[in-house]
Amino acid sequence: MMSGDDLNPAAVPQPVEDRQGDGRWMSQHTRFVQECKDGEPEVLFVGDSMVQLMEQYEIWKEMFSPLHALNFGLAGDTTCNVLWRLQNGELQNIRPKVVVLWVGTNNHDHTAEQVAGGIVAIAQLLTNRLPKAKIVVLGLLPRGEQPNPLREKNAAVNRLLRSWLPRLGQALFLDVSNEFIHSDGTISSQDMFDYLHLTPAGYNTLAKPLSDLLLHILEETPEERRGSLV
Repeated sequence: MMSGDDLNPAAVPQPVEDRQGDGRWMSQHTRFVQECKDGEPEVLFVGDSMVQLMEQYEIWKEMFSPLHALNFGLAGDTTCNVLWRLQNGELQNIRPKVVVLWVGTNNHDHTAEQVAGGIVAIAQLLTNRLPKAKIVVLGLLPRGEQPNPLREKNAAVNRLLRSWLPRLGQALFLDVSNEFIHSDGTISSQDMFDYLHLTPAGYNTLAKPLSDLLLHILEETPEERRGSLV
């Protein structure tokens, strides 16, 4: 595991600077903190726009909403922003059985090692705060229509996560990145409308394996589930 997390800039919690001046990021964070007071999620999704947009599609209503899921996705977030949010109220009062973490593709100022270390730092925080929960870390997806350096970087992050995450015990790694690259190396706009964000078809590719994994985890604790239904 990466030693010296203090030295990793991708593991330093920080809010998003309000450059536009409308305070939207902080307003959304405040809303999430409020949702923690009102909701009792079994599954918490947290991350960047890949998480946020999922809630806008039918797939969320079909597969994830029924699992009592909360969506704390914020477009543009880096590992630093997610760390800050989780340390500042987005885990208060909730005890999800599973947390789905999907972040890292926006960490443009950081190396692959730093990004992977930042993701592991978030997973570590989650295991500390939620000792009974499983953490599902989603692999970063490829981006850009043609092969490019950002794709190589995201693939390198995934390789590191695959080797580092098992040491946390509670963390599972789900990587569907290979499903999106065609044999000629291209990505289709039918899967990613802007060669980064997923279309409904793109989300379908992810949703089946993710839903299967979540159901498997939730069904592993039938006694607890029955207890909470009484």
